[in-house]
Amino acid sequence: MESLYLLIPLSVVAAFAAGWVLWRAVDGGQFDDLEGPAHRILMDDDRPGFTTTHEGFDPHQIAAPGDR
Repeated sequence: MESLYLLIPLSVVAAFAAGWVLWRAVDGGQFDDLEGPAHRILMDDDRPGFTTTHEGFDPHQIAAPGDR
């Protein structure tokens, strides 16, 4: 019974802390765009002459497995 005197206030403090963290995330715009990152991963840049940050590397020059 004595443990309830400790556990109930700790659970109330934990619930308020979780609510505060959730409120800060919502207020900070964390959940504004839920679909944008998923769509950006799927968009592929297929422009001719596209190179990555590595000098001389052109992903369009990579041969397919059957093209050797």
